[in-house]
Amino acid sequence: MDSDPDAERDSSANAATNASALVRRYYDALDDHDYDALEAVLAPDFVQRRPDRTFDDRASFVEFMREGRPNPNTTHEVIDIVADEGTVAARGRVLEAATDAGDDRVLFEFADFFAIADDRIVALETYGR
Repeated sequence: MDSDPDAERDSSANAATNASALVRRYYDALDDHDYDALEAVLAPDFVQRRPDRTFDDRASFVEFMREGRPNPNTTHEVIDIVADEGTVAARGRVLEAATDAGDDRVLFEFADFFAIADDRIVALETYGR
């Protein structure tokens, strides 16, 4: 029996939408300092690689975000997200929260590449400038 191309396309579109929403929840959890929510979106064997360090599991990544971030007073401004079923690319800026002096300050721009499986983030490669 032949498969329905429209149904397959709809299924892929739904998977990409779900993957994008998962990545947005990741950024929300970081910005809100909601480490339970952060843990919930990451697979137990989650790995993050970036030029300056690697986190080999969810526990060490969440601990760093909770206790070791150089500047926890930041938010992520996501400019673009491109997704398919198992991969999401996000581009944006990390902003330092405004002081009495004015607007939020751009600390750096980032590009994040997420691998998604079973509705969890399993890997993340991060690049900044």
